[in-house]
This record gives sequence, structure tokens and C-alpha cells, in this order.
Amino acid sequence: MMEYHIADSEYRFMQVVWEAAPVGSGRLVELCSEKLGWKKSTTYTVLKKMCLKGLLQNEKSVVSVVVPRELVDNQAAEQFVDRTFGGSLPGFLAAFMGSKKLSDAEAEELKHLIDEHKG
Repeated sequence: MMEYHIADSEYRFMQVVWEAAPVGSGRLVELCSEKLGWKKSTTYTVLKKMCLKGLLQNEKSVVSVVVPRELVDNQAAEQFVDRTFGGSLPGFLAAFMGSKKLSDAEAEELKHLIDEHKG
């Protein structure tokens, strides 16, 4: 599976596209101006970059998503846990939880997720 490494600014751009796609490139320029404060040239530069990375396609001035948000988010989460906690999900959860307390509903949801993903 292909790995996608994107910068924070590229991720913010992708969020705009994921929300609007398929979207005309002119409308995308307007959205990026409104939401990100970007100029037309910045939008087109990042659009081209995301197309080259295989995340988007721009055909006949219509921008569409090639890689869904869920896949990019999942990879980013895995990379973070690998890099920061040596791949230890329990280590990540312990650090994330700190002194926080879970509600009964949150605990049940986590138990359900764990059961779904047991290998």
C-alpha cells in the first residue's frame, strides 16, 4: 500500500477538497481563499503537488479525490504512534489518557473497538 506523507498546510488543503469534491478548480480557489487565506497561485501549486502525490486528480478543471480522508488519517495516526511510541498502542493510550477518566459509554466503545480489531 502506498504511504502518503503530507505537510500540515497540505492537510488543511485536503480538508477543503474532501468537503467539496468533486469541485471545479475555480470554486476551489474561492474556497481556499475563504478558508485558508490563500492566493490563486498557492492553491494551484498545492493542487498540482497533491495530484503528483496521487491524492487528487484534476481533469477538465474538476478536482476529485483519489485517496479518501480515512486512509490518510489512518496512516498519519499509525506513523505518529510508530515514531513517538515505538509502535506501542498501549503506550500511546497511557500517554493520551494521562489522568483523564473515561465515561462508561467511552469505556464500552473502546472495548468494542478492541474486540473488533483483535487478531
